[in-house]
Amino acid sequence: MSTEEKPAAPRSLAEALRARDDASLAALLRSRPDLITPVPTDLTQLATRAGTRASVVRALERLDRFTLQTAQALAVASDPASYEELLGLMAGDGGDPLVAAALPRALGGLREQALVWGGDDRLRLVRTARELLAPTPQHPSPTGLGPTVQEATAGMSPGRIQELVATAGLPSTHDSVSAAASLTGLFRDRARMRTLLADAPEESLQVLERLVWGPPYGQVTADPAPRLRWLLDRGLLLPTAPGTVVLPREVALHLRAGRAHRAPEPVPPAVEAAAVHRPQVVDATAAGQALTALATVEELLKEWDEGGPAVLRAGGLSVRDLKRTAVALDVSEPVAAFWVELAYAAGLIASDGEADERYAATPAYDEWLERPAAERWGVLAEAWLAATRTAGLVGGRDAKDRTLSALGPGLDRSAAPEVRHRVLALLAGLPEGAAPDPESVLARLHWERPARGGRDTEDDLRGRLARWALSEAELLGVTGRGALSGHGRALLGAPAPEPAPAGEPEGPGDKLPVHHHHRHPAPALAPLSPAEQATATAAAVRLLGPLLPEPLDHVLLQADLTAVAPGPLQRPLAETLGVLAEVESKGGATVYRFTPASVRRALDAGRAAADLHAFLAEHSRTPVPQPLAYLIDDVARRHGHLRVGAASAYVRCDDDALLSEILADKRSAGLRLRRLAPTVLAAQADPAALLEGLRAMGFAPAAESAEGDVLITRAHAHRTPPRTAPEPVPDGPPAPDATLLTAAIRAIRAGDLAATAPRKPNPGAAAPVVGGEPPRTSSAETLATVQAAVLTGQALWIGYVNAEGGASQRVIAPVRVEGGFVTAYDHTADEVRTFALHRITGVAELADDDI
Repeated sequence: MSTEEKPAAPRSLAEALRARDDASLAALLRSRPDLITPVPTDLTQLATRAGTRASVVRALERLDRFTLQTAQALAVASDPASYEELLGLMAGDGGDPLVAAALPRALGGLREQALVWGGDDRLRLVRTARELLAPTPQHPSPTGLGPTVQEATAGMSPGRIQELVATAGLPSTHDSVSAAASLTGLFRDRARMRTLLADAPEESLQVLERLVWGPPYGQVTADPAPRLRWLLDRGLLLPTAPGTVVLPREVALHLRAGRAHRAPEPVPPAVEAAAVHRPQVVDATAAGQALTALATVEELLKEWDEGGPAVLRAGGLSVRDLKRTAVALDVSEPVAAFWVELAYAAGLIASDGEADERYAATPAYDEWLERPAAERWGVLAEAWLAATRTAGLVGGRDAKDRTLSALGPGLDRSAAPEVRHRVLALLAGLPEGAAPDPESVLARLHWERPARGGRDTEDDLRGRLARWALSEAELLGVTGRGALSGHGRALLGAPAPEPAPAGEPEGPGDKLPVHHHHRHPAPALAPLSPAEQATATAAAVRLLGPLLPEPLDHVLLQADLTAVAPGPLQRPLAETLGVLAEVESKGGATVYRFTPASVRRALDAGRAAADLHAFLAEHSRTPVPQPLAYLIDDVARRHGHLRVGAASAYVRCDDDALLSEILADKRSAGLRLRRLAPTVLAAQADPAALLEGLRAMGFAPAAESAEGDVLITRAHAHRTPPRTAPEPVPDGPPAPDATLLTAAIRAIRAGDLAATAPRKPNPGAAAPVVGGEPPRTSSAETLATVQAAVLTGQALWIGYVNAEGGASQRVIAPVRVEGGFVTAYDHTADEVRTFALHRITGVAELADDDI
C-alpha cells in the first residue's frame, strides 16, 4: 500500500477497535468496566460484548444529557450518517453555535465508549443502541420523531403510493420503492416543501403543529375531515394501522427546521451559590456539627451498651425501637435512622449473633473511643462516603410492599456513593464559603445523568440520593451552613478552592448573584481508591483537629443540684458524672442533675460518700453547694442499712424496728416477706426483685454476697464478637486500575493476533486461512509439528485446554520438547511457559512475517 493511500474504512466495530491504540482501548475499558469482566480473548469478542444489550443499556444510562441527545439523533439519522447530517439534526438549519461547539466532545465520548464507530463520513451507531433508541410504535423516541416515509409505506399498496406521488405533484414511478424515495426527496427539499405547504389550509397546518414535536401518532375516523384528507392525500400524514396515522420523520424535520430535539442542551446547568459565608464561619460551624455527630454516636452506643434492641426475624430494628432511639437521642426518626446506619457502616454496632439476637456495640467501638476526636470523625466520614446503605429509605416500602427498617435488608443502593461524591464535588467547584442552591445541584445532576425515560420526577432515585447527601453532609459536619468546609474538601481530595467574591457580606441568609457556569461539563473529581481515600481522610483529620475544642476537666456546680459542663468533658470525668447524675439537657453546654436515685447508683457502683465529695471538689470550678453535699450524705447514710441476699432472698438489718416497719407496709405484700429472726426477713421474690421492691418503698437496700459482703454493681458492657463493617454493594464491576488495564490490553492484543494471524495452508489448500479455530490434529501430528518448529524457530498457532477445562488460542515459539511437555515463548502471555502436549487440541504453522 502506498503512503498516499488512505486506510480502508472499518467494516465492523471489531475492525474499528483493531485500529485503536492502547490508550484508546484503555479509555474504553475504563469507561465500560463490564467489558473487562472477564478479560475478552480477542478484539472480536470485545466488540461482541460491547454490543450486547445489557452492556449498551448500562453505557447509555451513564451518558450526560447532550451526549445522549447526540446518540438519539444518530438513531434517527441515516445509517451510516455523515458528521454534517448529525450536526444538522442537532443544531438545526440555523446552526446553534453552542451545539456546534459541544458536538465534537459528545461524539468523541460516544466513540470512546464504542457506541459509535466509523469516520466522520460514515458514522454508525452500534446496532443494539439503534434498536434501543430508534422510534417504534411501542417505544417512542425521546426526539418525538416517527418512522421514515420508507418505513411507514412498507405495507401500503402500490396503487395508493402512486396516488400520493401524483397528488404531491411528482411524476409517477415504476415501483413502490422508487415512489417512496421520490416522496422522501420531496420532504427533504426545504424549498419544494415550503411551496407545497404554502397551499395547505390553515386547519391542516394546525394539525401538523400538534404532531410536530411528538408524539407523532394521531387518530382518524373512516371518513377523515377535509383538513386531514388534504394531508393524507399528499403523504404528509401516512396511515400505520386502521384509524391511526403518523407524521413521517422527514416532514417533522422540515417543520422543526432540521432539529431532532426541541431543546438541545449542550451546556450543563450552572450550579448557583445561594449564599456566601466567610470560610472561617463555615469551618467553625462544620466543626461544631462534627462534635455533635461524635456525641450523638457515643450516646447511641451508650444506650445500647448493655445490649441494644432485639433483631427482627427479618432483620433490622422494629418501628418501636427506632422511635425509642429517636427519643433517647432527641432527634426525629429519620435522623435517628441515619445515625444508627452510620454507626453500623463504620463497624461500631452489629448483631451479637446469640439465640435472643440483639444489637450491641462491637469491640471496634472501644478502640474507636480511645482515638482523638478528629480521628473518630474521620472514621465516620469515610464510612459515610463509601456506604451503599441508604438511611433515607427507612420507613419506605420495597418491591413486595414490605416496610424497610433501619439495619434491615433492602437498604443498599449501589448508586449512593457515586451520587454522594458527585454532590460534594459540585460543592467543591463553587467559590470558597459558597452554599449552593439545592435545586441547581439537582438540575446539574439530572443533566449529567438523565432520569430513565427522560422524566426528572420526584421519584427519581438519584434526585432523592442527592437531597439526602446534602442533609447528611450537614449533620456529619462535612459542610457548614450548606457550604463545603475545609476538612470536607480535603476528605474529597479536592484541589484548593477558588477565592470567594470580594466585598460580599456574610450571613446565613445572604442571597448573592453568584453563578458558577461551565461551558463544558466540569472535570469530575474521580472517586478515590482505598489508599488514596485513607490519605485524604488523614488530611481532613489534620484540618479538623485544631477546630475542635479541647476536652474540659471541670464542671460548674450550682445550688439547684445541677452541674453545667460548658463543653465536651474528658472521658473519665464524663463517665463518672454520667453515673452520679442524670443528663437534663444537651447542646453547647450539658446540664446534669443530681437525684437520690443517681447518687444511689454511684454508691452501688462502689463509690463511698467520701469518694463522691472528693470527686466533686476536684472537678468543680465552684464550691460544692451545701444541698448537694447533704444529698450525698443522706443517701449514703441509708445506703446498705438493709442487706438483701439469697433465700430465695432475705433481708437482714440490725434494726429490728425497721424490719417491723417493712412488714407492716402494705406495699410489701407482693414480696411475700416473713420474719425468720428479729433481724432477718425471708422473701419468695428473687434478690433483684426484692431490691427493686424495697427501693420503690423508699428504702435504700444494698445487695450482699454469700459471704455477707456488699456487692458492687457496675453496668455490664455487652459486646458482640469481632465484626467487620458491611461491605458496600458495588454499582457494577469496579473500575480497573492501570496494572489491570495494561495486562488486559496485552492479553487482548495477543489473543487477537492468535485469532487473526494467517496460517500456512494444509496441502491442497489454495491460500492461507485467517481467523477461525485452530485445526484439530492428532497427537502424532501435534508432536511432529512442534518438534519441527523447535528446529526451524517457526511460530505456531495452537488450541489449548488448561487443567480447569478452559479453552484458549495461543501463539507460541517452541524452544524444547521433552517428557510430554513443550517449553515455548508464549506471545499471548509475553512469557516463557510450559505446555502439556496432551492438552494441545490442534496446531498450525503461521505464515511468514506474522510475528
